[in-house]
Amino acid sequence: MTAPPNKGTTEQPSGLLAKADIDAILESRHWDPFAVLGVHAAGDGYVARCFLPGAAEVTAETLAGKEIGTLTQLHPAGIFAGEVAVKKLQPIRYRARNEGGEWIVYDPYSFGPVLGPMDDYYIREGSHLRLFDKMGAHPMTLDGIDGFHFAVWAPNAKRVSVVGNFNEWDGRRHTMRLRRDTGIWEIFLPGITAGHAYKFEIVGINGEVLPLKADPFARRSELRPNNASMTTGPIDQQWEDEAHLAHWASADARRQPISIYEVHAGSWQKHDDGSFLSWDELADRLIPYCTDMGFTHIEFLPITEYPFDPSWGYQTTGLYSPTARFGEPEGFARFVNGCHKVGIGVILDWVPAHFPTDAHGLGKFDGTALYEHEDPRQGFHPDWNTAIYNFGRAEVLSYLINNALYWAEKFHLDGLRVDAVASMLYLDYSRKHGEWVPNEYGGNENLAAVRFLQSMNRHVYAGHPGILTIAEESTSWPKVSAPVHDGGLGFGFKWNMGFMHDTLQYLSREPVHRKFHHNDMTFGLLYAFTENFVLPLSHDEVVHGKGSLIAKMTGDDWQKFANLRAYYGFMWGYPGKKLLFMGQEFAQWQEWSEERSLDWNLLEYPLHEGMRRLVRDLNGTYRRKATLHARDCEGDGFEWLIADDRENSVFAWLRKAPDEKPIAVVTNFTPVYRENYGVPLPVEGRWREILNTDAEIYGGSGKGNGGAVEARKHANGRIAATITLPPLATLMLELDA
Repeated sequence: MTAPPNKGTTEQPSGLLAKADIDAILESRHWDPFAVLGVHAAGDGYVARCFLPGAAEVTAETLAGKEIGTLTQLHPAGIFAGEVAVKKLQPIRYRARNEGGEWIVYDPYSFGPVLGPMDDYYIREGSHLRLFDKMGAHPMTLDGIDGFHFAVWAPNAKRVSVVGNFNEWDGRRHTMRLRRDTGIWEIFLPGITAGHAYKFEIVGINGEVLPLKADPFARRSELRPNNASMTTGPIDQQWEDEAHLAHWASADARRQPISIYEVHAGSWQKHDDGSFLSWDELADRLIPYCTDMGFTHIEFLPITEYPFDPSWGYQTTGLYSPTARFGEPEGFARFVNGCHKVGIGVILDWVPAHFPTDAHGLGKFDGTALYEHEDPRQGFHPDWNTAIYNFGRAEVLSYLINNALYWAEKFHLDGLRVDAVASMLYLDYSRKHGEWVPNEYGGNENLAAVRFLQSMNRHVYAGHPGILTIAEESTSWPKVSAPVHDGGLGFGFKWNMGFMHDTLQYLSREPVHRKFHHNDMTFGLLYAFTENFVLPLSHDEVVHGKGSLIAKMTGDDWQKFANLRAYYGFMWGYPGKKLLFMGQEFAQWQEWSEERSLDWNLLEYPLHEGMRRLVRDLNGTYRRKATLHARDCEGDGFEWLIADDRENSVFAWLRKAPDEKPIAVVTNFTPVYRENYGVPLPVEGRWREILNTDAEIYGGSGKGNGGAVEARKHANGRIAATITLPPLATLMLELDA
């Protein structure tokens, strides 16, 4: 419970200020300064009281500058009070003087509250969907005076103050007003402009002063190692993406080509001195690169503010703030706008599962477990040494749901890839027996997290129908990408972690042994259409001793490149949307590190440049040919042609779509060159070879079928083509009709 205002306060006969109140203000233990500071009725008139450290004389004025009284110094530390000639309670200002000169201070305690009863109602109900316009720090004009309104949730605090470089970080000067119904503290500070550093000074329930806290709703932050929040105005961006947003709002994303380039913004490229590129510099380089490469989307590892570079952004302390590493928030908005102008979507890796316990962050925010659980069996994540959000608390759900809506609305983001969904869904995730608390039914399902994910998806899709939400979920939880009304979690897509694991395991084996593990490549088709899948070759597979994708391949260098080319062809022909982590498109040898740029010099070598050309052409073919993407998530778009040729490690299937020419995908995962190999096909006639990963332009041996094969009906009525299978290669054949 929040402590009431100081008891026993009595007015001096003059109606100025009691000594107990003066002492409480100066000793930073007055829990409700709005009750004594500002303008107050006293008898038949009004008095003004203020705390202005450094002032020797103070005159009260109206906001227009008319003098209305001279205040008496009640304490040399800066306490003043006196009668003022006003007819009603109203905002005023002070003209303060000392030996150094004169200055004007607008009295924040003479302004009324900004939040209203409807805000209180919706906040208490947990249904407020515009919190990002109410909480945190926002510029506004109140009674004709410009300033910033601050609001923060700290229901168990005794006192909350805004401190910053505008008040010498003195928590006595700008103590906030408590709205008891919601536990939100607010204050309007006149004269504050954009660009100030600030935090909240919070006194806990037992009177202890907590470490200064950054603003949970801060929309801009200081560059690490500093960690204060920054006052900032609305995003100043002239958006030019109406056509882009309209396209995705009207399209069925399951039937659109989606090929995602996963990027760590801090290490895709760097300056020569190792410093980060700005958003504008990234726009100049990354957008043209992705346009040329044919990717439809860029997915950034988390760019919400985080204190520690090696966390890659997954331990965020500023969920509403684009990290200062790459410049101001407007820079990110310009980047997104630039992407949209050329038809590229932007997806944010989003982390609502957990948060770090840095002193300035959300942990024990008001001295109690506010955003997290009190019980470490529920509130502490053993894998990452982080705190787990309390999904059962309405205010926490509102904080997170509003954050998803914020990125979609303010930055026009095209999607959210939700990190660590499995850790949210299971109460016993990474926990031993006795280290977790069952749900009310005795099970291990985190029902509160389920409700949160369903609510988040429902609100995001309702407000922004063109958005994509993508779950990183590695278990067999059912209906992750099914609608909420059908009992699903409501995501648009789910990462297919099984595909990634099984196929990379297969390709790590010597070709001579692959026939014994044929099922690694076929098993995924048993469940390929149970969800709307994205096939991810992500950053997690190329870090921390795992090696890059090219390094995972077996054989000598030629075979490694051939294996990877064949694998990419296999994946781009396989049902599901595509995701590739940066650097893997040109087969970087080193595993990825956030400390250095990608090895762009490798493009000087033919095999690496050939790999890049292949990925570019795979994207182009995938996008141009609706057959390869229009039924990515539906079983009627796939048909096995050859599923059981274990001896030769050959796979072949047909991709189909209504009113489109069928495309056959054939992969030979051995280094054996095979001539006169029979492939069943559904239609007689000429089938053009529209892609061959063994082509010389990609660094291959140049083996192929001269541009086409002929499918003929045999005596047994079976239609088949006799083709040449290049070694370690994938072919795509399209009916030429």
